Amino acid sequence: MLKRVFVAPDPGRMRLRFAVRGVLGIGLAVVVCGLAGHSLVGAVTGGLAALLALFTVTDATVRGQAVTTALLPLVGLPVLAAAAELHDVPVARDLTFLAVVGAGVYARRWGPRGHSLGVFAFMTFFVAQFLQATPGRLPELYAAMLLSLLVAAAVRFGLWCYERRLPPALVPAPPGGRGLARVTTRQAIQATAGAGFALVVGQLVSGERWYWAVGATWWIFVNTTSRGETLVRGFRRVLGTVIGIGLGLLVAVPLHGATVPTAALLTLCVFGTFYTAAVSYTWMMLCVTVLAELLYGLLGVLDPGLLALRLAETGVGAVGAFLAVLFVLPVTTHTVTDAWIQRALRRVHAATAEAAARLAGDEGADPASRVAELEQLLGRVRLSVAPLVHPLNPMRGRKRRARRVLALLDDCAREIRGLVAVAADPEASHDARLAAACWRVEAAVEALTGGADVTLHTTQPPVVEQPALAHLHGLERALAELAKPLRTPPGSPLVGA
Repeated sequence: MLKRVFVAPDPGRMRLRFAVRGVLGIGLAVVVCGLAGHSLVGAVTGGLAALLALFTVTDATVRGQAVTTALLPLVGLPVLAAAAELHDVPVARDLTFLAVVGAGVYARRWGPRGHSLGVFAFMTFFVAQFLQATPGRLPELYAAMLLSLLVAAAVRFGLWCYERRLPPALVPAPPGGRGLARVTTRQAIQATAGAGFALVVGQLVSGERWYWAVGATWWIFVNTTSRGETLVRGFRRVLGTVIGIGLGLLVAVPLHGATVPTAALLTLCVFGTFYTAAVSYTWMMLCVTVLAELLYGLLGVLDPGLLALRLAETGVGAVGAFLAVLFVLPVTTHTVTDAWIQRALRRVHAATAEAAARLAGDEGADPASRVAELEQLLGRVRLSVAPLVHPLNPMRGRKRRARRVLALLDDCAREIRGLVAVAADPEASHDARLAAACWRVEAAVEALTGGADVTLHTTQPPVVEQPALAHLHGLERALAELAKPLRTPPGSPLVGA
């Protein structure tokens, strides 16, 4: 697991940039809140608002990111007011919290912007419980949130906007549908049911820290679509929390909230949260758990009993999520993964067509952007298949088939990248055989996505062939080999759960 985090590829140092900018933006937000005279509670509110603005806003373009960031306070301020005003009205507070959970998950149907606004709304309500916010604190909390969002926006869009130098990439949205066939609708109902269980049982465990259980349920649902994904994510959340609590006992508790070392460790945890998010949910949760422990240390309430309570509430939240995805409108891994694979295959064809057009002399063709979109979709396929390739999955046959599909899709991506690299060479010329090979790729994709049989009709390529043609032949072979694992009978599906 350690190797996966620190040896994982980081093209363009994107994860490193993301993490350093997160530390910079959150650190500046906290400093500005302090200079503005806000209390520790205000500074914590501001820091968390900046973290969410820098972490959760993932629109495909810089302009889209700016619009979403500007919308955050329109969602956060009313939710913060509701949480504070209902602080002493438990029934209304709980029902409102569940409504925020359901609306936040349902908002994912509008893509990255809906997802960001939903997360911000939920976390605003959660933070109000964390800080025991009351109506009297609202002016300070409003000011801290707005000030920190401004600072985060200044860092993201002014001081360090590295996205301007990157080609825009597709951010995949969840599979569509209508009514209860829409994944986001089913997930909103699941999340609300799971959060309801976590809220009730969490309050039986602790009348003061019950919201931890609701938070655990919520975050298990974030960035998941199917039943299998949610179960794996829940396991990883619990594992990360357990390890984080162990570190907290060794590091956070002995500090007793000492300002300088706590601030240094908070900085390290923020960096770790941003840096590991894309490669290991377990490591991210470890960092988040230690971060929360350090914040409780600053607030003067951290002790071993509190850490044990956090573990118990996390377990309650995980159970709530598991019960919801298993018994409330379940979304199977097979259904979701098949949709992502279909989209990835269509992107393979689109990238091939763009590269062929570029080789034919079309200067307007942009195969590089298609490759970026394909990489995004393949990342989503890997996430969907994760339950089947997980070490704890006992179904070895399905595990082998799932790994075969991932390997062949990676082969497709590698051949596409090679083809695009050749197409980018201004001296590369169009070979008449490319048109025929591209047609065969198109036919193979149509067969795989339409349900027809895929048969490879190519002669053995010569030992030495034109580079673009070599990549197309490799792509043809990978697509032909995909037919067998993707056509596994429904009784023993390759990507079923």
